[in-house]
Amino acid sequence: MYKQQQIKQWFCGLSSITCQHISDWQKPHLGVLCAASAFLVLAAPVVNLPGSKLLAQTPISRDLETASFYQQGVTRYNRSDWQGAENAFRQALQREPNLAMARAYLGNIYLMQNRLDVAVQEYGEAIRLNPNLGETYYNLGLALQQQGKKEGAITAYRQALVIDPRRVEAYYNLGLVLYEQGLLQEAIAAYQDAVNLEPSKINAHHNLAIALQQTGKMEEAIVAYREVLKLDPKNAAAYSSLGSLMAMQGRPEEAIAAYTQAVRQDPKNALAYYNLGITLYNQGELQKASNAFKRAQEEYSQQGNLEQTEKTEQLMQQVAQKIEEQKLQQRQASTPKPTDNSTNNLLEKLTQLTAPKEQPANSGAVPVSDEQKQFPPIFPNTNSR
Repeated sequence: MYKQQQIKQWFCGLSSITCQHISDWQKPHLGVLCAASAFLVLAAPVVNLPGSKLLAQTPISRDLETASFYQQGVTRYNRSDWQGAENAFRQALQREPNLAMARAYLGNIYLMQNRLDVAVQEYGEAIRLNPNLGETYYNLGLALQQQGKKEGAITAYRQALVIDPRRVEAYYNLGLVLYEQGLLQEAIAAYQDAVNLEPSKINAHHNLAIALQQTGKMEEAIVAYREVLKLDPKNAAAYSSLGSLMAMQGRPEEAIAAYTQAVRQDPKNALAYYNLGITLYNQGELQKASNAFKRAQEEYSQQGNLEQTEKTEQLMQQVAQKIEEQKLQQRQASTPKPTDNSTNNLLEKLTQLTAPKEQPANSGAVPVSDEQKQFPPIFPNTNSR
């Protein structure tokens, strides 16, 4: 059933921006990457309209033939028989063109068939006939948003909320289109209204966190990400984004813990591996950083992301060089340095090796004392007398 599905936004991709500018790879700290956009998934249209009750409960026309065709349309609509429902509503409108609810139902059928132009036309006609149809304003906003007509979508969602201020889906989708328009503060307000009305709406919490992060409200963003993880403890993207915020806040231990959870929940999360490597590198954990970068490089390569693959390979080379430098320093530190005593002993040995050797005495000669070596004997002067 369509009401069980969510319409994916046309630019639901995950892009990346550098959160900390690094002009060269020689700086001691490297910047992590952050998710720039996320989970822009539209809430489903309202398909259970007030006129979907039985004919006896909700008379739609005094003309029995018109009412009969209308009721056939409702019955077939509830059975997801779109073609049969369209035919029945068209027959009812041929007899009574001002049936606003028949127009609203036709708009829903065309929206579900992705026939956006005729859906917008039927919604507009339904609203002209009955300006109090809050569900129809909401569905009109949905169709316009999918057409890329963002200003019209904003107007339609806001009018839906004037009629029904508790329509969570309208706040949520309004937040999406405001975010796309770059109106971040207004998007934050819309997401906040959505989560206030429905605290379990995970996507609203997640998109609220991203908008808060992009407006520099880091602490509030952290709270919002933690709320996402409270509702969905296996949300790898939320762990990864939370890790980036922690790293930017100078809380590396918490960042590492968050990134570790991210890759545990999603072993193919290249961005989380990359940022884990960056944070470990900045902490001096070079071998662990190298392992994380290796996994990031493998995942980026499998994704076909050549730019990030090359960038990660450069980091791997840098880390490998740092590891070799550390090993060299450790080897040099382990070599014992000569002490004062060993130096003296060495000098004494060198002196002994370079000193002239004594000549052996003649056989039968009387040994000469040290004093005689240094001072020759003085003989008496025999010519004095």
